[in-house]
Amino acid sequence: MPSAIVLHQAGPPENLKFEPITVQALLPREIRLRQTAVGVNFHDVYVRSGLYQTLALPGTPGIEGVGIITELGSEVQHLSVGDRVAYIYKGYGAYAEERTLPAEAAIHLPAGIDDQVVAATLLKGLTAWVLVHEVYAVKPGDWVLVHAAAGGVGSLLSQWASHLGARVIGTVGSEPKVELAQRYGCSHVIQYRHEDFVARVKDITGGEGVQVAYDAVGKDTFFGSLACLAPCGHLANYGQASGPVPPFEVSALFAKSNSLSRPSVFQHLEMAEKRDAAAAAFFKALNDRVLQPDHIANFPLAQAAQAHRELESRSRQGSVILTI
Repeated sequence: MPSAIVLHQAGPPENLKFEPITVQALLPREIRLRQTAVGVNFHDVYVRSGLYQTLALPGTPGIEGVGIITELGSEVQHLSVGDRVAYIYKGYGAYAEERTLPAEAAIHLPAGIDDQVVAATLLKGLTAWVLVHEVYAVKPGDWVLVHAAAGGVGSLLSQWASHLGARVIGTVGSEPKVELAQRYGCSHVIQYRHEDFVARVKDITGGEGVQVAYDAVGKDTFFGSLACLAPCGHLANYGQASGPVPPFEVSALFAKSNSLSRPSVFQHLEMAEKRDAAAAAFFKALNDRVLQPDHIANFPLAQAAQAHRELESRSRQGSVILTI
């Protein structure tokens, strides 16, 4: 009998229990996967802690994974048993040895890309693609601010924006991460715990400010990010690692005609054709070494609690995955 991580009650990492499960019967438009690797994301942490109450409990968290198709529903025609596929799926259930999944969520993996690399980067990479191509189309010469520039999404954002010709300013939380952010394409790196990042951004840009700020930190940096924007600049708040952003007056955007978004990769890539095109662009960027993921911390599925502790550690570098 396969096993999975089951969350019975929101709370600390210890609430993630490794238990035998019964995989549900296959529906006509579903596939069954034997999983090989699963991505661990801050979204999972928010679900586990109760900040996001979007998983019916008891339930299995996780929204991305990689695996081999072992069975097809009766109406699935574009996939085959034995295909290697990846997915991001907001219906949860990824922290499992085996699972069923809507066939339309499956993304064919090209040869030559490692399962663990895909599990560590797919959601982050598609998020980065959405942020630099759709939420704000980065142009050569743009000033771009990336918070947590040595983190999972931040490192990919920095590399992709730099590749597109932008001048990237990254913020990091410690000295060891400065060199990492520079390696990821940041031309300027600010240690936000020791420096006023708003003043430093104004100084670096000659008072101009940035055309776009990518902020996954949330409460602790949100208003500073707004202050860093150039006239007509855009703030993309795509996460809240430090907590949710408090309410504020929309009229605060008026002075510099700024704009604000809270983007969801699932909404931007809801159509399978668009998602597959974004995935193809991401896989090409990996193959061409435009994007070079760094360290991947690897934990067995049964050690999901330890994986969450690692993800939440401020000393962490790179991505976290679970392997089966």
